[in-house]
Order: sequence, then C-alpha cells, then structure tokens
Amino acid sequence: MKRVGKSAGLVVALATAGLALAACGGGTVNEAASSSAAPAESSAAPEASSSAAAPANTDCGSWGVAMHAWVGYTASAQVLSDVARESLGCDITQTTLDEAGVTYDAMEAGSVDVIIEDWGGGRWQEWVDRGAIVEVGYNGNIGLIGMYVPQWMCDEYPDITDGTKLNEYADLFKTPESGDKGAWLEGPPGYTTIGEKLIEANGLNYKIINTGSEAALIEAFTKGNDNKEAVLGYFYEPQNFLAKVPLCRINFPANDWTDAAKASGLTDYPETPLVKLATVKLMDSGSPFATLVQNFEWTNDDQNQVALDIESGMTPEEAAAKWIAANPDKVAAWLEGTGAA
Repeated sequence: MKRVGKSAGLVVALATAGLALAACGGGTVNEAASSSAAPAESSAAPEASSSAAAPANTDCGSWGVAMHAWVGYTASAQVLSDVARESLGCDITQTTLDEAGVTYDAMEAGSVDVIIEDWGGGRWQEWVDRGAIVEVGYNGNIGLIGMYVPQWMCDEYPDITDGTKLNEYADLFKTPESGDKGAWLEGPPGYTTIGEKLIEANGLNYKIINTGSEAALIEAFTKGNDNKEAVLGYFYEPQNFLAKVPLCRINFPANDWTDAAKASGLTDYPETPLVKLATVKLMDSGSPFATLVQNFEWTNDDQNQVALDIESGMTPEEAAAKWIAANPDKVAAWLEGTGAA
C-alpha cells in the first residue's frame, strides 16, 4: 500500500525529460510541457455528477473527483467514485477539468479533492508547497513507452525481445517504404521519441517511418496480429488496445537518463509510475474516502479492461460495475480501514 507523502521521484525525473506517455486505456502521446497528465481523448465522463447508489454517509462527507478527458482516466475515476458511493455512502461529485494548473487550482479552491491518475511529473509542487495538495503515492498503473511487435512474433522468435539483436530480424520488417532496411514505425510529430538515437547508437539496420497518427499505429499492429505480418512500432502502456491485441515489448538496457534530449540511445525509455493527488483537506479529514483513495491501487490490465468496455459501448458506470463485481478481493483490500461492512 502506498502511503501519503511517498516520493514520486521517478515521475519528476520524467517530467524533466519532457516525456508525456499515453494515457491509460487510450489517448495520444503529446509534449509533457503542455499537460500535467496524459493527453486527452474523448470519454463518457460527465461534466458533473453527484448521484450515489447509497444514502449519503455523514461520516464520509461530500467530495469532488476530477475527471480528465481520456478513457483510461475515466475508468479509474469511475471505479473509485462508485466504490465510494456504494460501499461508503459518500456524496461524490465528478467534475471534468483540463489538466495542469486548472485542476490544481480547483483543488486549492476546494471544488475538487482527488486526481486519481496524474502524469505530470511533479508540476503540482507549488500547490503542495502552499499546503493545498498532497501526494498520495502511486495508483499502481505504470506508464511505459517503447518499441513493440505483435505477441505472435515473440512467441515465434524469443530473441527478438532483445533490442540489441534486432538486426538479425531486420529482413522480416522490410517494406516498399523502408527499402533494404527494416521499417521502424513511429507515431506522429509531437510524440516524445528516442527512436533515431536507438537506431544510431545500436547500429540497427532500420528506417524510421512516421505513421502520422495513433490510429495508424493501431491499424498496423491490428493487421500484423490478424495476418501474422511482421510489424515493429512505437507504442505505450497502459492502453486499452492491448486488451484486444496483445503486443510484446522490445527491450534495450535499463534506462539511465532523465532528459530525452540528452539520451544516448543506448538505453531504453523509463517507466512512469502514475501518481494519486488529493487535497490536504480530504487527507486530514478522517473521512473513510481518504482511506479509500490512499488504498486504491490496480494494474494496467485492470484499467485496460474497464477502458475497453467503455470504448466498446458501455457507460462508465456499467463498465465500473462489471469490474467491481468481478474483483471483490481487490475492492475489499481498498476498503480496509474504512469501516465498511
């Protein structure tokens, strides 16, 4: 269990690097400087909702949960909100806000109390210093950029997971566009990448092919999976697409840099543990909701399942209810110390 005040040093380091990874369960990868969290994607989150499945519990109180506009965040926030309502009787209002200072200002103003997933790498520090916000540890999701292939390729060619051996497989990835080199698919302009550095530093016989959009990357991986065609491309997790099409990550030596501009290309992208933020008011309140927020932790796979159900047509409430019903042990662990029956 992650406790209040646990350091998010790696996340801060990634902000220094200027990395913004893809949002859990969907979205795109944009410049970190423009957002405190992963980039926006359409979501079914309401602008404000305070409906509760249980009568309001005066011991719990009324609290606001920030809703950010990508489906992975919606998945996390909806599950948290519904457990709080149904098991603790909390009066929870969901409010859709832009990222960065807008949300932090809302927390300082008292209209929002929780960000359940923040990719911002410590840009909340001035609000922490003013006594408005506190870090509540990690939420269990790990953001990770990298180069991926369809899972069937790793099953058939186990050594392909070693990035330094990619030249042995370059012929598999040749396309008319890449000529006599393997095609190395990248995302659109604006995605943080060290792809060219990885190719150069490791002497890889590959050519960068810019796909132009996240949708094009997804299409390439889907086709590669369905038709057993070799595809090597930039991707990221958590992302609900991975719940539909399994991908396998190509690994380079463990990351040793904090600034993407200074990366040598000899080491991999770093991991980003995603952070929970809450108001000092909530965490000092003694409310069982504060304990629930502190205890909340789940995996990339958990979030991907809920996000995929939302993208497949369920409402956030329906998708959250499905996951909650299927995972009673995890929910029970979150409720430890809250006094819930």
